[in-house]
Amino acid sequence: MEAKSFWVRLTTLVFIIRGWRQIEGCLEQERIALFQLKSFFDHPTKLKDWVDMKGTNCCQWERVECNITSERVISLNLNYARRSTSNGYLNISLFLPFEELKSLYLGGNKIADFVDNKGEKMQPILNLEVLDLSSNLLNNNDLTYLKGLSSLKSLNIGGNQLEGSIDIRVLNNLTRLKMLDLSDNKIESLQSPHDGERPLNLTNLEELNLDSNSFTNRLLAQLSGFSNLKSLKIGSNQLKGSINIKELLDSLSNLEELDISQNEVKEFVPIKNKENGSLGKLKIATLDNVFTGGTTSLIQLLETFSSVKTLYLRQNHFNDTFSTQEELVLDSSSLNNNILQSIGVLASLKILSLNGCGLSGTLPTKGWCDLRKFEVLDLSENALEGTLPSCLANLSSLHYLDISDNQFAGKGASTALANLTLLRFISLSRNLFEVPSIFISFANHSHLKVLLGSQNKLVKEPTIQTWVPKFQLKAFRLSNCTAKELHIEIPKFLYYQNDLSIIDLSYNNFGGKIPFWLLENNTRMEAFLMKGNSFMGRFNLQSHPNPDMSVVDISDNKIQGPIPANICSIFPQLFGLNLSGNFLQGNIPPCLGSLNTRNLLLDLSHNQLSGGIPEMLAQSDSLRFLRLSNNHLSGKITPTIFRSSSLYLLYLDGNNFDGNIPSIDISTIPSYPLQDLDLSNNNLSGELPRWIWNVSDLKALAVSNNQLKGLIPMELCYLDSLIILDLSKNNFSGPIPSCFDAQSIEHLHLSKNRLSGTLTNAFFNSSSLVTLDLSENQLTGEIPYGIGTLSALSVLLLKANYFIGEIPTEMCQLYSLSIIDLSQNKLFGSIPSCLSHLTLQPNYEKSSMRVGGTMLGGIMDRPNYFGMTEFEWSTLRGSMSLDVYPFIENQMEEKVDYTTKRASYTYKGNILELMSGIDLSCNRLTGEIPTEIGNLSEIRSLNLSHNNLTGHIPSMFSKLKQIESLDLSHNNLIGRIPIQLTELYTLAVFNVSYNNLSGSIPSPKAQFGTFDESSYMENPFLCGPLLHKNCIDLDSPPTVAPNTSNNEEESGLMDKYVFWVTFFVSYVIVLLVIVLILYINPYWRRAWFSFVEHCIKTCQYFIEDNLLRFPIFKRSG
Repeated sequence: MEAKSFWVRLTTLVFIIRGWRQIEGCLEQERIALFQLKSFFDHPTKLKDWVDMKGTNCCQWERVECNITSERVISLNLNYARRSTSNGYLNISLFLPFEELKSLYLGGNKIADFVDNKGEKMQPILNLEVLDLSSNLLNNNDLTYLKGLSSLKSLNIGGNQLEGSIDIRVLNNLTRLKMLDLSDNKIESLQSPHDGERPLNLTNLEELNLDSNSFTNRLLAQLSGFSNLKSLKIGSNQLKGSINIKELLDSLSNLEELDISQNEVKEFVPIKNKENGSLGKLKIATLDNVFTGGTTSLIQLLETFSSVKTLYLRQNHFNDTFSTQEELVLDSSSLNNNILQSIGVLASLKILSLNGCGLSGTLPTKGWCDLRKFEVLDLSENALEGTLPSCLANLSSLHYLDISDNQFAGKGASTALANLTLLRFISLSRNLFEVPSIFISFANHSHLKVLLGSQNKLVKEPTIQTWVPKFQLKAFRLSNCTAKELHIEIPKFLYYQNDLSIIDLSYNNFGGKIPFWLLENNTRMEAFLMKGNSFMGRFNLQSHPNPDMSVVDISDNKIQGPIPANICSIFPQLFGLNLSGNFLQGNIPPCLGSLNTRNLLLDLSHNQLSGGIPEMLAQSDSLRFLRLSNNHLSGKITPTIFRSSSLYLLYLDGNNFDGNIPSIDISTIPSYPLQDLDLSNNNLSGELPRWIWNVSDLKALAVSNNQLKGLIPMELCYLDSLIILDLSKNNFSGPIPSCFDAQSIEHLHLSKNRLSGTLTNAFFNSSSLVTLDLSENQLTGEIPYGIGTLSALSVLLLKANYFIGEIPTEMCQLYSLSIIDLSQNKLFGSIPSCLSHLTLQPNYEKSSMRVGGTMLGGIMDRPNYFGMTEFEWSTLRGSMSLDVYPFIENQMEEKVDYTTKRASYTYKGNILELMSGIDLSCNRLTGEIPTEIGNLSEIRSLNLSHNNLTGHIPSMFSKLKQIESLDLSHNNLIGRIPIQLTELYTLAVFNVSYNNLSGSIPSPKAQFGTFDESSYMENPFLCGPLLHKNCIDLDSPPTVAPNTSNNEEESGLMDKYVFWVTFFVSYVIVLLVIVLILYINPYWRRAWFSFVEHCIKTCQYFIEDNLLRFPIFKRSG
């Protein structure tokens, strides 16, 4: 009894001591040292719980791991924890307090060197076993600091600035090293030039990564010292010619994995002695993108590597089709269709991947169908077609089948698929199968866990056909299917599923009530994706919580009512919620700010929500993305939302917020993270607050269509990361800051303000500017010649200002320019003919958009293989086909307002990319229309109306094959309308009214049959039935061949010239005849002179009697 009491007391004492140590936490000197490190590792979100508070248990801090017994720090993960852009010099003595530190990760921090205030560098961390210095700025000299780290087992120096030869003495000191990563440098040799050919002495090294360097074939001889090496990666180097793989592996007798991808090896020397042909212990060989010339024999290569179980030959080009591999990966290689027939000789083959190999036609019925040991088959991303052959049923061991991204077709059940009862993974996506009817093929597949059928033909299930599946799926994806019928019901077999983790039925136009019963039946659901259907009803959730739910997306449906108040308790771990594009009403639940997740993505846009932004949501320190656009939110914007230390993307546009943009102090928030801010289309007033131009990472700022006023702050020019700036439709005044020449800005919208002054010094050092919209302001002066320096400019809108002068010819140097609007100004002079040099080609840059500014992983990042092996998950496309990524898309879409076809349109997306037009209307331009304008074959809108242009309409305009709107009205054009214009089959608007054109209007054929008399009005000399005027020649003039178009164009000028010559010659002839007659006949001569004398006297008397008396009479009066 006493012994028992003793042990009870002893146990109690131990618990008390352990409890006291737990309360005390880590050592105080280590906590202080960690906080001192934070001054160097200054990222705002990586180490946010590292606080200077005495007694805080630093062992519970993020990125810190302690020994469970001593509670000393044993691991620090500081990868990418530094935000500063300048080179970093790390004080290594700060690690002195960490006496038991074993693992230290310092990757991605721009470390250029180490400093030490207490002695020799790196001495404080002599006991380190794992050191990661990857993705920094270290050079060869910095390697000498590592020579004392004799305990190191893993060293990563990849992605630095190492080059040339590495000092052999440094590496030889690391005798315990098992893993060494020197990839992504510029290393040429592993031997010091002072050490001759002395081999390396890293006999314990097992993994060596030398990828992406500058090694040549000499490297192979230098590897002889690595006798215990098991994994070698030397991809993306400068290995060339022939390689004797047998000699290499004889020196590396323990090598199991070899990667020589992306070199220029022509061949591997074949093994002559078949009896001694084994490649040692080599199991996996990766030779991706090595044989690209099409001269290498695949048969010979397979014989050389015949003892290797797994062979990766992706992105190669062989000169033949096919001896005893088990795993063969040929993804993205150039193969002919005979491969599937020839591969039948590989009787031991278990895994075959032919993703993206250019295979086409139907599947053969011989060869591959005889490989009954097949377990994994990937034929995705080819051009195979037809039905699945019945011999597929022979592959009875198959458990992974991916035939996605082909053109296979089929109606109803497939007998071949029905016999593959061991299948765990099947992907039929992006084919021509009829779904869900084909799914009955899997009714007896009790092992099936993943079924993918997206982008096929969606048909209605027969009402009499019912089947109960034997499988319980983990993941089912059926999205973006095409259907002839509307509002088809979801597949009925889903009623029998109760173990789903992922369900994706997006973009199928399914109807009825939203299937929340799926959440009731499947209590471990992680992703519920119902976007883009026609589901109706109210947003009702199940009563029991689901702690596994990560993403809910029911956007773009017809859901009504309020957002459930219990949504946070039902889904406590939710990190992605998209309810946009519905008819939800009521207030935003405040509890969304308390969700227990690290990265919260919230999209409630395009609903009918009211009220304001809940303070609890604004205070959330996990909120990364918030989109509340186009609701009925009102009131003043809470300042708290702008003080968030975690929010990257904020969209509040299209609401009824009023008042000033809150003024806050962000100096207390280190490295303020905000990147996108959209407050447009509200009722905000006042001036832009000063804190905005201190947001150094701001990439997009949109405040258009508000009531903001004042000057445009000069400080906006110093936002080096700014890509989009939209201040349009406000009351900003004053000049445009001359500093607007940032190299980062791409889209600048300042239209519809009250800006004044000239453009002399603005913009013209910006080589990145794509869109410049200054329309509808009060700008004056000339368009500067410096505009020619905006080499990337694609959209130029200067409409409705007070610009004067001529159109600068430097504009013709902007070869990316596709939309020009200089209308409603006071420009004069002629139209530059060099505008014909513009290509007006479609340009992706002008329609580009901001698509998320932060890196966020999918919900399947953890090792959850859904019944798949790790090979199927990572090497094949298992993870890619199942992962669910956040829905951040199309947030800051570029928009351009342009007038064409007698109306103003807003262009965006693909339409903006294709749009091209020139509008020079409502100016004072003179001269003739340059015939070269007819070479703008890609132009879709041309408006030269309301000017003083003269001459003829160029017949070259018949080459404007893409033109949709042509307006030449209100000018002084003469001559005929070229009949060749009837060849413009895309023309929708044509206007030549208010000119001096003559002749018959074009025949009412093709597009010209759609124009009414308003297109020709106020041209007195035009005629035709449409104008109710008969022409002298009622017949339409014959169609002139295209090669005579230039003569046709000059015909008017030729008629005028002949008229004047004829008139002058006739006048001279008449005069000579009169002189001759008077000379011959004296009587007529006397009569003529008498008539002349009489006329002279008559004129004299008239002048004396009338004109000379008038001033006298006037004076006497």
